[in-house]
Amino acid sequence: MPQSLSSLLVHLVFSTKDREPLLHDEFRADLHAYIAGILAESGGSLLAAGSVADHIHLLVAHPRTMTPADLVREIKVSTSKWIKQRDSRLSRFHWQAGYGMFSISPKHRPDLEQYIGNQAEHHRKVSFQEEYRKILTRYGMEWDERYAWD
Repeated sequence: MPQSLSSLLVHLVFSTKDREPLLHDEFRADLHAYIAGILAESGGSLLAAGSVADHIHLLVAHPRTMTPADLVREIKVSTSKWIKQRDSRLSRFHWQAGYGMFSISPKHRPDLEQYIGNQAEHHRKVSFQEEYRKILTRYGMEWDERYAWD
């Protein structure tokens, strides 16, 4: 087959370092748009984005020619630079070292898009740590609490 095709939908989740509440409302929409540009340049696409002050959720059509780790590194490095340049008060901004990436079925895409879109409401009741533990459990992941929250 001469054509290489893929359909990889992933839910990507990561936090600010130490869950510092640094993702301000005034630039959050621009941050999501910036990430969409990074993904487009990489051959993927951003299908949904939702964030609150201390973390972000992305629904991504993963690019065919990039590893997951390379994609996350590109998103984090580029957005860290963008955030620092955007606001001098955030000159020490960093994302956490780790991330969670979870495959999803196209059948579950509408539900995940709704979930991602409702992050502000959701996090009035549930912390990032509670939410992330639930996601890890849902996907049958094992984790070590000592290393989950850098």
